Amino acid sequence: MPVYGAFLRAMNVGGRRVTNDELRAAFESMGFEGVFAFLASGNVVFESASRSVRKLERQIEEGLERDLGYAVPTCVRAAAAIHKIAVRQPFPDASVAASAGSPQVAVLSDQPSAADRDAAMALATADDLLAIEDGEMYWLPKGMISDSGLNVKAIERILGPMTIRTQRTMVRLAAKLG
Repeated sequence: MPVYGAFLRAMNVGGRRVTNDELRAAFESMGFEGVFAFLASGNVVFESASRSVRKLERQIEEGLERDLGYAVPTCVRAAAAIHKIAVRQPFPDASVAASAGSPQVAVLSDQPSAADRDAAMALATADDLLAIEDGEMYWLPKGMISDSGLNVKAIERILGPMTIRTQRTMVRLAAKLG
């Protein structure tokens, strides 16, 4: 059966707390198998016979809103796509070595058009490098994200809903997928 990763937005922030066990139970109640939650930030691996990522996203969003009582924007990627995200290195090695920040991956809800990609890329700065490949935006901040001047909200208005993870989280998740 195909394996997927669900990336849930805004989990365990703003006073809302959901345990990995609660997430696992919610996914199992939606009929998914082989469910495990990874870290406490809304990363859930599951198996489904469905081959439609969009259908899975809608199913998860509806199920979590029913179970948790609030909307949970969700991006789903197949295991193979997660492996590609984990190994992708869109920035020069010298830039990564010079950065005090951690490379970030924004999982986008839709693959952007060329015009939207160009508009978002225009917001990159010398301190905040961006790359957009497939349905992800890669971000290399010069330092801590909290110190960054990158206008993530403006980028989201252009690219649509997204959820951000560190590249290290994606690497660790890919390793768990085998």
